[in-house]
Amino acid sequence: MSDLYDNIPGGSLRLKGGSGLPNKIKKKKKKSHKDKEKLKSYAKDLIEESSTSSEKNNIIRVVTKTEAELKFEEIQKKRLEEKVEKAARKSHKERVAELNRKLEEMTEHYDIPKVGPG
Repeated sequence: MSDLYDNIPGGSLRLKGGSGLPNKIKKKKKKSHKDKEKLKSYAKDLIEESSTSSEKNNIIRVVTKTEAELKFEEIQKKRLEEKVEKAARKSHKERVAELNRKLEEMTEHYDIPKVGPG
């Protein structure tokens, strides 16, 4: 019977991805001032290179919408206009009256149903 319990590991549970040592939190390293300067100089170099190369190749890309996209936008605008018109037809007073009428027609869910004899 004691042979069954010989191979059971002891100790606390360990979380996934951890090194196994509890209460050990790694802090992110802050970027040094030198790294920022290097990045700035690198960015300036890229901008200078792109400006010299763009003088040689002035390619302008024009993105146009397809017929399906234009039709979709048209239909969306029409539906929005219809929705606004429908909302504008009724006044606030009429909407409240309609809501009250609906609520009166609904069964009252909080009533205790009569179950059983008597």
